[in-house]
Amino acid sequence: MDFEIRDYRSRVSGRGLVPFRVVLKESDLQVLAERDLSRETLLILTEERRRLEDYLRRHPEFLEALSPLPLDPEAPEVVKRMLLAGKKAGVGPMAAVAGAIAEVVGRRLKAQGLTREVLVENGGDVFLSLEREATVGIWAGDSPLSGKLGLRLPRELMPCAVCTSSGTVGHSLSLGRADALCVLAKDAALADALATALGNLVRGPEDFKRLKKAARRHPEILGLVCIVGDKLFAQGPALELVPLT
Repeated sequence: MDFEIRDYRSRVSGRGLVPFRVVLKESDLQVLAERDLSRETLLILTEERRRLEDYLRRHPEFLEALSPLPLDPEAPEVVKRMLLAGKKAGVGPMAAVAGAIAEVVGRRLKAQGLTREVLVENGGDVFLSLEREATVGIWAGDSPLSGKLGLRLPRELMPCAVCTSSGTVGHSLSLGRADALCVLAKDAALADALATALGNLVRGPEDFKRLKKAARRHPEILGLVCIVGDKLFAQGPALELVPLT
């Protein structure tokens, strides 16, 4: 295995890639690239946050909305991604903010020719554009399954994203009680929004049937994993769970 994310921040490595951290206000990015691009990443992050913050000042309802808002063709790219993701998932656009920023930053680093491979992790939401297979570990708080399983992502699936919602870990708003609900999809903003929307449905293992039915309405989901205590639900056409040793 060339590349593996073993847990949240403490063991992120990739052969030939350099890890670095970029922090700006609420955005706290862990990035892997072919060289240290801290300065370039900070410039991109500053630009994208400024565009988002400017939009928030003009549209204050954007920040607090818990349901989808209308699409805005005049909005900046990061906002468009969030609005579309919220519409598809049935949640407010801010549910997609971490994934949207991770993907926009990663894609811009590549588009500028700064690196051929990149990973951007933002608050547990990961955008990957690699030329190799990767494994993303599933971390679920106090669950006995936490850190025991990972999602294997083949090279041909890249670029893609793995985003996680939790009702027991972290500060993000969740109406459910899942220790971890992970969504694998091609679009990071949508994966982030769907993780929130589906995570809101799960109060316990008895909700796994409800979760399965809801997930069927979203063909964009390539993999879905939900952990509640010692119980696991998993499905998806590109889902491959592997043990972490």
